Amino acid sequence: MLPILYSFRRCPYAIRARLALCQAGVAVQLREVVLSDKPADLLAASAAGTVPVLQFVHGEVIAHSREIMQWALEQHDADGWLERAGAPGLRALVDLCDGDFKQALDRYKYADRHPGRSAGAWRDQAVACLVEPLEARLARSPQLGGDRPCLVDAAIFPFVRQFAGVDAAWWAASPWAATRRWHDAWAGGALMAQAMLRVPRWRPGDPPTLFPAAAPATP
Repeated sequence: MLPILYSFRRCPYAIRARLALCQAGVAVQLREVVLSDKPADLLAASAAGTVPVLQFVHGEVIAHSREIMQWALEQHDADGWLERAGAPGLRALVDLCDGDFKQALDRYKYADRHPGRSAGAWRDQAVACLVEPLEARLARSPQLGGDRPCLVDAAIFPFVRQFAGVDAAWWAASPWAATRRWHDAWAGGALMAQAMLRVPRWRPGDPPTLFPAAAPATP
């Protein structure tokens, strides 16, 4: 049996995991869940109830998106995503993304829940934390991994996508031209289209949904 991936289509953590699975061509059973009504099977696999969760037939569970990405690419990485992600400073960008940037992004997106500062102040903090470092790198090369993408591009893009979507008009007029080009290339790319496959909510007893759709039926 194939591993089971519990996922939520719009979650940036789940998106990064699905991007890596698509890139690697590693087949899983996709189970789309609703986070406000988490299925018992998800909670049995991971008590935290967050997504993504990758559950193997022998019982092992990977409940962190970066570890799922790493595992997928260790199975098959013909384009060298892992090798290029080893360039100096790149992994630290993912740490920034998942830490200070994500915190500022959440406060920017839900500024009404954090009245101590304005949405613009949280946005400025997010820019200084991550967008400016991205711009400096992407002004020199089209991808964070150089001329070609790597794991770090895929790990960070879903969060920049979420940031850009909070105020699309502001983002379109922002001075971060290199980062916007990078974002738009990822957003409009074939890999993202494959990763954002729409599937119905999973319920117990449903037939398996193969993901990626073009992946082989066996690992």
